[in-house]
Amino acid sequence: MRENMKAAAAAFKFLSRFPVKLELDFTPDLMKRSTLFYPVVGLSIGIVVFSVAWVSGFLLPAAPSAVLVLMIWVWLTGGLHLDGWMDSADALLSYRSRERMLEIMKDSRVGAMGVIACVLLLMLKASLLYSLMGEPILMGTAILPFLWSRFFMVYAMVKYDRAREGEGLAGMFAGVQNDLLYRVGGVTLLLSLVCCGISMFAVYVDKGVMFSWGLNMGVTIIAFFIIPFFIWACGKWAADHISHRLGGLTGDVYGALNEGLEAVGLVMLVVLSTVIH
Repeated sequence: MRENMKAAAAAFKFLSRFPVKLELDFTPDLMKRSTLFYPVVGLSIGIVVFSVAWVSGFLLPAAPSAVLVLMIWVWLTGGLHLDGWMDSADALLSYRSRERMLEIMKDSRVGAMGVIACVLLLMLKASLLYSLMGEPILMGTAILPFLWSRFFMVYAMVKYDRAREGEGLAGMFAGVQNDLLYRVGGVTLLLSLVCCGISMFAVYVDKGVMFSWGLNMGVTIIAFFIIPFFIWACGKWAADHISHRLGGLTGDVYGALNEGLEAVGLVMLVVLSTVIH
């Protein structure tokens, strides 16, 4: 139990700004075990983000509310994944040699491509949040992208080589095995079922008629299958492409995948929410 508590604390301390008072030594073994709790961190961030969305929806118009929610979202992650997104964009869009791209990723400075990629991603996320404001489906189903994007980070750690063997942040996760990935998948699946159940209940309370209940239950069930599938498919395509160019993945790429796949999940939610109307 003590070891699991340390692993959970490490996951929250590493991936978020949630207050964790426990003093930790971030050893490779602890970092590997902490991946079991990545979906829990995603769940926690998602709950806070869409709780803010629900409350701000009563106080502000949809546009400023969406921007406020995005600001809270970025703050909760400490910009960790956005940093990986920008570094990866600078490197991969430079079209340099493998060695030069890896050097660019290690540079703490952000280039033009990183800034452009960051602005476009944040604009996309803000517009998607705007489109979802006021939807009862937000009460549960919208958390799925937070869960499955973090599951895919663990998937990438297990299934792909590291571009810098034994170096960098990715090196701390070397040795994550399939058995741990299966456990992370089980946790993600369980939390997804809970979120979808909450979503169906919220829709029923909001609509209050049997036809709408049946329709929205169908949408929620479809979301339960479609969102994880698209996140996995898009993530695998991106990871395959990046791994081919870099000879493996890096810690920056893990963060970039998380950012991109969250956006993919929100896109699918917006598409599915149109079925309700």
